[in-house]
Amino acid sequence: MKANSKNVLLITGAFVSHTCWDEWIKYFGEKGYNALAPPWPFKDGTAKELRDRQPYDIGLAMLTLQQLIDYYAGIAKSFPEKPIIIGHSLGGMIAQILVNRDLAAAGIAVHSVPPLGVIPYEFTFLKSGWKVLGFFSSVKKTYLMSFPKFQYAFVNGLPLSVQKEAYEKYVIPESKTVARGGLTADAAVDFKKNHAPLLFVAGSKDQFLSPHLITRNFNKYRRNGSVIDYKEFKGTNHNVLLLDSWKENADYILCWIDAVLPDPKYTVGKVLSNTIY
Repeated sequence: MKANSKNVLLITGAFVSHTCWDEWIKYFGEKGYNALAPPWPFKDGTAKELRDRQPYDIGLAMLTLQQLIDYYAGIAKSFPEKPIIIGHSLGGMIAQILVNRDLAAAGIAVHSVPPLGVIPYEFTFLKSGWKVLGFFSSVKKTYLMSFPKFQYAFVNGLPLSVQKEAYEKYVIPESKTVARGGLTADAAVDFKKNHAPLLFVAGSKDQFLSPHLITRNFNKYRRNGSVIDYKEFKGTNHNVLLLDSWKENADYILCWIDAVLPDPKYTVGKVLSNTIY
């Protein structure tokens, strides 16, 4: 079976460039999908260009989470049909919100930041992401994740040369106001509401957004007849979009899309894939 929606909106998370999706866009295109990964507002540039503006990129610094969500909502509405929305990290939270707004044919939250209502108390999350909130610092200045923090949060377990290359190529400044928005009602979803099919993807080696946190997010949704699934990949860290094994994730997501979209009698409310790959 083939999915009845062929448009895919890819939403990037915080700290890294939208070019993380480049190979995914090509691969989805080969599979017959029209995929695009629009950069965040004020992030349309190379990693070097954006880092050269650090910390005085006032446009990015003052961007809010609500503005960012509305930006992607506008893109979702621009398609001739509801798109499949795939988000990574903070993009995964935005994907959940857009699914909740009934703007997606299906949603995939890859190593997702949780929405309001799931308190991320895990130590590894706090260690990875606390500094971007920038308490006791000016919100008029952007935040740039340090290389040691990136090593811990994104690329743990990879060779040093790979870590350095990923940092130079993809890491960009971030908005503290967007990060702080995750603590407000702007990040809320209605967990009881019926929604389009929603898949959560986790990685066993992710120190930023651990399977424990992803599972708590997944379990927060009320089993109300909507399709909701969970998949954990063994050995995958937060840099999932760029790992050598990224096609395993992409193939699984494509198979899941083909399974859930064409058939309205798809096993409602059943967890298809609560397993470790």
